[in-house]
Amino acid sequence: MPKIREIQPKDDAQMKAILKFCLEEADLALPGTAYYDPQIGELAEYYARTAGGRYFVAVADDDDDRVLGGCGIGPVADFADICELQKLYLTPAARGQGLSKRLLAQSIAAAQAFGYHRLYVVTDTKLPIANKLYQAQGFTRLPHALADDPHDGCDTWYIKDI
Repeated sequence: MPKIREIQPKDDAQMKAILKFCLEEADLALPGTAYYDPQIGELAEYYARTAGGRYFVAVADDDDDRVLGGCGIGPVADFADICELQKLYLTPAARGQGLSKRLLAQSIAAAQAFGYHRLYVVTDTKLPIANKLYQAQGFTRLPHALADDPHDGCDTWYIKDI
């Protein structure tokens, strides 16, 4: 069974490649999506210096250096009790094994430890499996993004009490 741990600098290149592949696969390699986030090449450093943020990777059980995907949380500007679920992406081979649910659970536990009360998600209708996951996990769809959301290239938003 794959292990989940905090991201390390050695994971950055693999996570960047996974993120880019997933967004290209969904025709979402667009401005206003995570594809163009400036920190995608240095996620370990970014989350280490982000107060109220954490990022986790799933790694192969037989190879701690082989990243299968990741997911994290970060603060939402102007909302002290809300954090954002960020960059939940898996390699195609890692999909369908419950890893998204495990990464989500790890991220929720981290959010609760930071004292957040709600979890916000930005996604897109071009990611139907992600939407299905969030709905199945009790997220409520929002009619619009929270204020000042930098991902204006996405069209779907959710929130959940945690």
